[in-house]
Amino acid sequence: MNPVLTLLRPRLLAARRAAFSRQDPTASWRFALFGLLGLGFWLGIFALFYRVLTYFQSIGEEGFGDILALKLLSMVFPTFFALLLFSGVVTSLSKLYLSRDLHLVHALPVSPQSIFTARWIESTIDSSWMVAIYALPVFFSYGMVYSQGPVFYLNILAALLPFCVIASALSAIAVMVVVLVLPANRFRSILIFLGIGIFLVAYVALRLVRPERLVDPDASLSLVRYMASLQTPSSPFLPSTWAFDSMKEALAGNLGNMLFHNALAISAALSLAYIAVWISRTAYYRGVSKSQTAKTRTPGPLNLNHWRTRPFGFWKGPTRALFVREVKTFFRDSTQWSQVFLMGALIAIYLYNFKVLPIEQAPIRADYLQNTLAFLNMGLAAFVMTALAARFVYPAVSLEKDAFWIIKAAPVSIRTVLLVKFFIYLPPLLLLSEFLIIATNRLLSVTPFMMALSVSTIFMVVPGIIALGIGLGAAYPDFQSENPAQSVTSFGGLLFMILSAAFIGAVIIIQAGPVYRIVRAGLSTRVLSSLEIWWFVISFAIVVILCVAAVILPLRFGIRRLSRISS
Repeated sequence: MNPVLTLLRPRLLAARRAAFSRQDPTASWRFALFGLLGLGFWLGIFALFYRVLTYFQSIGEEGFGDILALKLLSMVFPTFFALLLFSGVVTSLSKLYLSRDLHLVHALPVSPQSIFTARWIESTIDSSWMVAIYALPVFFSYGMVYSQGPVFYLNILAALLPFCVIASALSAIAVMVVVLVLPANRFRSILIFLGIGIFLVAYVALRLVRPERLVDPDASLSLVRYMASLQTPSSPFLPSTWAFDSMKEALAGNLGNMLFHNALAISAALSLAYIAVWISRTAYYRGVSKSQTAKTRTPGPLNLNHWRTRPFGFWKGPTRALFVREVKTFFRDSTQWSQVFLMGALIAIYLYNFKVLPIEQAPIRADYLQNTLAFLNMGLAAFVMTALAARFVYPAVSLEKDAFWIIKAAPVSIRTVLLVKFFIYLPPLLLLSEFLIIATNRLLSVTPFMMALSVSTIFMVVPGIIALGIGLGAAYPDFQSENPAQSVTSFGGLLFMILSAAFIGAVIIIQAGPVYRIVRAGLSTRVLSSLEIWWFVISFAIVVILCVAAVILPLRFGIRRLSRISS
């Protein structure tokens, strides 16, 4: 049998079992839930591009709308190619050098070249399928707006396949070359910082452009003229140019030119695939061997003697040891603590958005708008904390991975383990949320009542969000995943996001009525009635009970489910 097909067979069997197995009664519900969410996002992208292209078509001045549509298409392909390259590098690094089954695979009587080919095929599929699927609504919107036939839709597949293969081949070649110089673990750390840096630069640059000016009638004419005069740089040697030219010729109905650009892309894809396999003959196994060396660590400020001199009076014995272990594990994992830089940049952008709000240009009273935004900002800040909890808190139990047996053998209860994790993440996230609320309210110049309400509400909501993350992360752990941070995309992670959103929405809805009355009374200098005061007191008491329940119930649920796993 072909060794490449033999190596791919376990992946195919696992995919078939996941698709047709009926052993898990919740599998169909999970599939339906994820499918509906994915379909909703897919339709949202389609509706957005369809509306934009329809608007461009309504601009009938000398084909100006067609120019803008082509400019938009020319920007889509470089964006997709950059995403494919970055995703390809991350996936290739994981599949080729950091996968846990490499010891077993390299012990088989097959050549490293065959192993590389099989792993590269898997990497190409894993790194490309999501980008390709969510690129389809973009191209479908062009086809429907410009009334294209079957040839255009077939050309989407013909343009995307070599496009994805080229990006994957370039990523694999780059990874093989770099791993010869740097071990794979160290390269992953550098890649994390590089990815964060690229994202921050792109996000900050986009925000500083202030795209909200597009809806300013005074600036719209100059912006439209500027967009029309844009000259997107394109090189005939870039794969994104070949794909764009192919789609452009398909829109124009030029079949010959379309086939020519597709032939360029297909020949480049086949050539790069051959080059990647050829390089793997000499470079791949050497890189794998080098990656097996242990990553050196310097004791630094987190060595054991340092922590022995730091007393934690509120925790002693095994509980204190668990606390120290959690902190040391966090700082030793570059994929965890490096996200702090991303958080800092996002917080700066968050505050900047409030600073540039044109409140004085609003058609309603500024003081009323300020307090309304401050009230809605409580929910927004809580959703930000939910996103951070999904990244850090929910995977906290799954990060134990194969070492979970140590927790089972330790002289501590599962309840203590989860409480330690809860109190590890509570102080930083609580302080961060309070900082966001106070800083944004100062920028909005809200009333003292709204400031006190926002601070107290966030103080009660954030522990509930963290408890939901810890509890559901313990109830639905994923100890087998190579990247536990991806566990948030599982059924338990999706359930955490849904319940957190429902919890935050319930708090906001319960407080909305009485807070509205109090704010209106304060702005009109009217004395509150006893009914309005009791309404606020009762609603605030309900929120307190809801927040306490959000802390207790998820933790109990997680303790019960995790105890069954550990027994």
